[in-house]
Amino acid sequence: MNNNFTAEIVIGLEIHVQLNTKTKLFCGCPSQGSSEPNTRCCPICLGHPGSRPVLNKEALQLAAKFCLAVHSNLASQLIFSRKSYFYPDMSKNFQITQFEEPLGAGGKIFLKSGKEIGLIRAHLEEDPASLSYPLSMKQSSYCLIDYNRSGNPLIEIVTRPELASPEEARDFLNQLISILTYLKIFDVNNGIIKADANISIRESGYIRVEIKNITGFKELEAALISEIARQKQLASEGKKIQQETRGWDSNTNTTHLMRTKETEADYGYIIEPDLPIIDIDTEFKEKLQLEIPELAQEKIKRYIRTYQLDPVDAEVMAMELELAELFEKVIAQVKPQLAAKWMRKELLRVLNYNKKSIRDLKFNELELIELLTLIEHHKISDTTAQKIIEELMVKAFSPKEYVAKNKLEQISDDSELRQFCRKIISENKTAVEDYKSGNDKSLNFLVGQVMKLSKGKASPQMVSELMKEIIK
Repeated sequence: MNNNFTAEIVIGLEIHVQLNTKTKLFCGCPSQGSSEPNTRCCPICLGHPGSRPVLNKEALQLAAKFCLAVHSNLASQLIFSRKSYFYPDMSKNFQITQFEEPLGAGGKIFLKSGKEIGLIRAHLEEDPASLSYPLSMKQSSYCLIDYNRSGNPLIEIVTRPELASPEEARDFLNQLISILTYLKIFDVNNGIIKADANISIRESGYIRVEIKNITGFKELEAALISEIARQKQLASEGKKIQQETRGWDSNTNTTHLMRTKETEADYGYIIEPDLPIIDIDTEFKEKLQLEIPELAQEKIKRYIRTYQLDPVDAEVMAMELELAELFEKVIAQVKPQLAAKWMRKELLRVLNYNKKSIRDLKFNELELIELLTLIEHHKISDTTAQKIIEELMVKAFSPKEYVAKNKLEQISDDSELRQFCRKIISENKTAVEDYKSGNDKSLNFLVGQVMKLSKGKASPQMVSELMKEIIK
């Protein structure tokens, strides 16, 4: 552990990520599909007497790939245990997980700031069932159980208590999601990711409180802010903070007591007798290591070093796999700095406005290259380019043909632009004199008048330079 116990706030996360497999961890039931309750389950995932689990090899490969990507020490043997507890989300009254030796020990993930967050462990386990309450958990007199989710493969990732704020916790999840999507082991659209957060504050002597099953990055940040405020309020009143487990109610933005905190001994872990111990050999590790791609953090450094991108542009281009792949296709024919600028500011602007993701684009890199080439060669104005990107969100077409058909090509003829500039100068003598007196805003006004005269087809950069030259 580092020196976080000098911090005002100490946060550790336990994150459960559903692995992107077709079937469950120990049976052949589909992990995705019918949403009709209790239609994707069998005697194995329900734990009926006489049923025997069989390990999903793909789940092991995906989890091991994550461990290698974050520099965890991969175990030499895969050992499963039974975690005993009496609760309706596990009909057999135990969960198959790992306890004695995790699949991956140690590791690290870097925040956007460069701060390193250490990992304690990463291990495989099965997902419990889904509980549904007609009202809130506290107000409902009963709950409904859907075992469709029971048995889905999870990797649980446990951080060291090295996060010092809700903002850092949210950033950690962003970095984690980036790694998971780059490795293609998590389905962002359909997969489930949940977090348990352990929070303590200096005023309490770092008495740890756990918040269970928080879904969503904004929800995690909100839950942490709320719980920190609650603890600080209790401390200011001289009240003792108890070690306990609390739930999060997003409707009221408050946490509530669920139970006093269990210890590991309360779960009565035993080695799972129905699953053999599996050796993880060097060949298995080496094969998976070759499948690990360049991750976002490495891409950011390469983009800055190789293409001299602005750090913010580099980060935006690299953090999302699909955007990074599109960017690298585009820069094969377009200047990287121009591509990054337009993709970050305009492409993402249009996507956000339409509430779409990069996966929803109607066009591909060919249309984007064509558009950016027109911009690069000063064939169209920025305004025209912005309108074309908006149109491309509706349907794919050739930007070059669109510009020719609608006569949108930018005026770059020097003599024609000089005529426009002289006309505007002669009609706006006061603005010219203001500019000569040092008022730069007057130049912007003059350039704007030329843009109107040219119906937006003039190059603002060329007009500005010509204006300065003629006035001088």
